[in-house]
Amino acid sequence: MTEYRVESDTLGEVKIPATALWGAQTERSRHNFPTGTKMPLEIIRALLQIKRAAAIANKEVEAMTAEKADLIVAAIDKLLALDDEDLRKDFPLVVYQTGSGTQTNMNVNEVVAHMAGKLNPDVEILPNDDVNHGQSSNDIFPTAMNITAAVAVDKLIAAAEHLLDELKAKQKKYWRVVKIGRTHLQDATPLTFGQEVSGWASAIEHDIAYLKQLNPTLGELAMGGTAVGTGLNAAPHFAENIAAAMSKLYGIEFTADSNKFYGLAHHSGLNVVHGAIKTLAADLMKIANDVRFLASGPRAGYDELNIPANEPGSSIMPGKVNPTQAEAITMAAVRVMGNDVVVDLASSQGNFEMNVYKTVLIDAFLESAELLAGTITGFADRMIAGLTINEDRMAELVDRSLMTVTALSPHIGYHDSAMIAQQAEKTGTTLREAAIKSGKVTAEQFDEWMVPIDMTNIDN
Repeated sequence: MTEYRVESDTLGEVKIPATALWGAQTERSRHNFPTGTKMPLEIIRALLQIKRAAAIANKEVEAMTAEKADLIVAAIDKLLALDDEDLRKDFPLVVYQTGSGTQTNMNVNEVVAHMAGKLNPDVEILPNDDVNHGQSSNDIFPTAMNITAAVAVDKLIAAAEHLLDELKAKQKKYWRVVKIGRTHLQDATPLTFGQEVSGWASAIEHDIAYLKQLNPTLGELAMGGTAVGTGLNAAPHFAENIAAAMSKLYGIEFTADSNKFYGLAHHSGLNVVHGAIKTLAADLMKIANDVRFLASGPRAGYDELNIPANEPGSSIMPGKVNPTQAEAITMAAVRVMGNDVVVDLASSQGNFEMNVYKTVLIDAFLESAELLAGTITGFADRMIAGLTINEDRMAELVDRSLMTVTALSPHIGYHDSAMIAQQAEKTGTTLREAAIKSGKVTAEQFDEWMVPIDMTNIDN
């Protein structure tokens, strides 16, 4: 049977599980908002780190006694040392609560205060007056949002760079292997598989560049704005001290936002960076689809690529191998595209001095960044790294294609070349046979002009 203790807040008494470190406001939120995913632990850890830095900053300007500040720091260090499973036990709140994140901020304040009481019962640490000193949910939560988002994007960039390395290795390995090109899902002129992969690699390079260019916009922190952006009750240089501490801790350049009114009510930085994440997702969708379509078969499809057999593909069809990594990353891309709508709409919901869609915005953002980082790693390691080609099949499809007739156009003209291709299709003969039969081209000319590798401009 669960035992309870009784605590009170400004609305009255609340029964709380006796062993829980949280307090009355957290307990109210638990009952009022029981539905949805849990607040990301990255946000909890960031809030703890910010409050740790705040205690030190307040001590330095004598806005808080050293005794209290040091105890808050010790309590936070104790919590930060916990693994995710143990840390989650005292942070039970969900994303769908107050949109400012106030209840999660109070959850952190209450847990830190109770942990401090366990460490030293002789010093009273209060959630609002001490742990939250010089802070408001309205400035600390968006600060935590930007920090966790910037860290998540750095990890995403690292995953994308790993995929880029695998793609470049395939590009180099298959640089001179000729295959048929396709436009509008129809046969086109030849290129090499290395050239095709170079297009994929270039897309990822561009996406990495976009993320690196935009991620610094998350470096501006709202900390120090307190309730509405005026900085009421914040200590001198509080914002700058917090930014410096976060920069040192995370290895990312953070600065105090020059306009706190913007930092509290607008989240355009998160919006624009998530747009770059969505762009990466769109390119990954294209690349993964190309891979799985080119690997379709093995007997009744394109069959140009061989994908690694990571697991049995069917519960009924023995021996089947499915492009599961491609399926996983394309599903992740769909989720990111959906999340982009969430981020878009949530960032538009600032009213007067406050945006109250913060919790759903950062949840969607972090899901996108973490989901792509994980699936990109799996796609790179379990599909691209083990990808091989069917060179004979590629050569067969080049030989069968009618679009290589394009190489004849400079010599005999577009019209006559088209007539040769149409005749070959109509009679079921090869281009060579149709071209020679037309009388427009000799066998020697055809063999001289119709060299697939020369059509790729590979040496240019």
